[in-house]
Amino acid sequence: MGIHEGHRDRMKQEFLQGGLAHVSEPRVLELLLFYSRRQGDVNPLAHQLLDTFGSLAGVLDASPDDLRKVPGVGENTVVLLKLIPAIAARYLASRTSAEVILSDSATLHALFTPYFFGARNEKSFLACFDSKGKLLGVRPLSEGTPNANEISLRKITTEALALNATVVVLAHNHPSGLATPSQEDLFLTRYIQDSLKPLGITLYDHVILTDDDMVSLRDSRYLTPL
Repeated sequence: MGIHEGHRDRMKQEFLQGGLAHVSEPRVLELLLFYSRRQGDVNPLAHQLLDTFGSLAGVLDASPDDLRKVPGVGENTVVLLKLIPAIAARYLASRTSAEVILSDSATLHALFTPYFFGARNEKSFLACFDSKGKLLGVRPLSEGTPNANEISLRKITTEALALNATVVVLAHNHPSGLATPSQEDLFLTRYIQDSLKPLGITLYDHVILTDDDMVSLRDSRYLTPL
């Protein structure tokens, strides 16, 4: 057994026994890189990535093109680093969506937060509920740029009808960190609410999320309850 192989085995066992609570970011990243670089010392690459992007979050948020610019980063490493936040978001969404009943904005915050985990572009999702408020599913609507995103009424209608929803909640994020709705957000909300009403579908709320905040247009009285 080589020195690097022994080091890898020790780090893996330390993680299995104690988790990551007291593990430094370079060692966390080193442990992760074991699975894209099957041989050799990956500690220098871990430090290079952290020096380039500033933090573990910065590494995982970096674009594939930016990751490829770091010497020593191959396609396996790019895929692995982008896969981690994507799996984390899917995991959180899977746990949160089970048996959700529409009740208040706190429920919506818990429901939607995983879907925007790590997002650096504006995205939108639609949560569909039955007449008793039971969640039928959450469907992606669109993804734009860090500052803009187009939400299609046709897409909303198609997804709601496909799940036989009678109540829907629209959600989108503001990567800027400010959850305050724009005038365009308010206009869009009223337009969607009025357009869905003849179809027997109620727009219960439109929520805007950031990494650590959420604004409910229903709670803020921007959206008139039907």
